[in-house]
Amino acid sequence: MKRNKSMILAFTIPGTLLFLLTFVYPIIRTVIMSFFSITEITDPVSKWAFSGIQNYTALFQNSLFQTSLWNLFRIWLYGGIIIMAVSLLLATILTSGVRGKGFFQAAIYLPNVISAVAMATMWIQYVFNSSYGFLTNFFKALHLDALASIQWLDGDHKFWALLISYCFGMIGHHMLIWISGIERISTDYYEAAGIDGANKIKQFFHITLPLLKGILRTNIIMWSISVAGFFIWSQLFSPLTPDTSTVVPMVYMYVKLFGADSVDVVSRDAGSGAAIGIILCLFIVIIFNVANRLLKDDDLEF
Repeated sequence: MKRNKSMILAFTIPGTLLFLLTFVYPIIRTVIMSFFSITEITDPVSKWAFSGIQNYTALFQNSLFQTSLWNLFRIWLYGGIIIMAVSLLLATILTSGVRGKGFFQAAIYLPNVISAVAMATMWIQYVFNSSYGFLTNFFKALHLDALASIQWLDGDHKFWALLISYCFGMIGHHMLIWISGIERISTDYYEAAGIDGANKIKQFFHITLPLLKGILRTNIIMWSISVAGFFIWSQLFSPLTPDTSTVVPMVYMYVKLFGADSVDVVSRDAGSGAAIGIILCLFIVIIFNVANRLLKDDDLEF
């Protein structure tokens, strides 16, 4: 018994120490930093100046940060509705017994394998380009000149172009999560429902959806985590300076941490950057708790 305890300690202590050093310590340090005025992220503690909640109040009073939060919320809400609906529809179709299921799964998931930089470049250059982009030529071929003349990359439409392209790349990931849940449901439920006269639509709403509440919760949490870390796509759609239509908190945090050029003066604020990180973490925690409370599946059986 003592030998077993020694072996357990020998294997768990290194992993525990690594976890504390690489995960717990940075979180605690970031929380502490958010209450201090810090210029450089590498500044020693002796240069930190306690400011209380000033970093947080200054952020919420800043119009650009407010805009970034609004953009984040819109991406989370509108994008979430699009992705959950389309990915669930595709998952339902692919688990209904269609031929070539493996091929279609791989094809729909393929955008997740391609680099985000390559995907965004493809959308910007070959889909949304107003001169030779796919959408422009497509609408021209249908003689829909009003739609063909839309400038997708201007200030009025750039956000929607960003949202559409990002959702396209994320559908496959969430589709596979839906499929994993649908395949867990016993076919006995559907056979019994079919004998009772329920058609496919009724079976979907009365059997499939109720038994996927746990999977829906997982998808919402995973989507929220990916949205909270939204950065690369925003930068690629506004590569030079943060655009108000595409700026998100992660971009704003990047500017705060690494500086923004303004009249030959580089301003950095690591304390505010840490505060933004804490706000995004709280966003995830709130979504996690709300989803767990509203989407309980304890009373369901497979």
